[in-house]
Amino acid sequence: MNIVPRLFASFPPTVVWPAGLLVLALLVPSGAWAEIDQSTTTTLSPPATRGFAWNKGRRGAGGIPAHSILLKDLSTGQTLYEYQAQRRVPPASLTKIMSALVILEHGQLHEPATVSRKAAAAHKTHLRLKTGQAFRLEDLVKAMLIMSANDACLAAVEHVAGSEEGFVELMNVKAQALGLTDTHYANACGFDAPDHYSTATDLAMLTEVAMRHPTFRTFVRSKLEVISAINANRSYLLRNTNHLLGRIPGVEGVKTGFTSKAGRCLVAKVSHDGKELLLVLLNSSRRWTTASTLLYGALQIPSQPITQLE
Repeated sequence: MNIVPRLFASFPPTVVWPAGLLVLALLVPSGAWAEIDQSTTTTLSPPATRGFAWNKGRRGAGGIPAHSILLKDLSTGQTLYEYQAQRRVPPASLTKIMSALVILEHGQLHEPATVSRKAAAAHKTHLRLKTGQAFRLEDLVKAMLIMSANDACLAAVEHVAGSEEGFVELMNVKAQALGLTDTHYANACGFDAPDHYSTATDLAMLTEVAMRHPTFRTFVRSKLEVISAINANRSYLLRNTNHLLGRIPGVEGVKTGFTSKAGRCLVAKVSHDGKELLLVLLNSSRRWTTASTLLYGALQIPSQPITQLE
């Protein structure tokens, strides 16, 4: 493996670079920056002959392929890489990290929760749950974290707080208690709204707290689950939207997100060979290749192919 440390002139001065980081010194083929989508398979090859160039991207200053990036080594507390980490942006379904945490703190996971008409009508990512179906609250939390299902999310938060509006109040109280000064929630699922925002810094702080909860930690690292309605002969397959699971050593979750304004977002946690890494990518045009390159570089191990589940 040939790793040649280099700094690129295209990086804006706001980017934080600790001297020991080799993340963006990895040499990968220029074609590796093609975004993985539902119809293609993209491979990150081991370092080859051409230099890793951020200017292949179309996001942020200098062509950095994200609007905000934060990469931390939790084992040392060191920030390995930072770009506009305090910028307020729509967090999309990364919102569900807070929603799940509040549910786990206020709800009883064994209780049955009934799908309301509002929950069944949830759009975007959903399981097509039916009005009147009942599920264990635990299974609804699985669905909102693993598959980012909005109908499951609404059913869960309505069960815990009586209404989505009441639940959002709990979310904002929790945000204040955690010191998330640049975060405010307007809904529980992550839909775009003027007063619904967070930052990479706040999302990293929130995720650290959430990952201390054993149930949360178990759910977000699960690749496949099946949940069943209590009062109907109907089961649902949950396939994790985090395509890094099983493809980078030590990946432990955490959550993906997407809306038209938020773009493609990701929070990922990796524990490998004594390193504990947390990565936040917000509005990244090349979510999987950007995340993979940053994480492989921080781990200082050869990169491997990254292939979508579907």
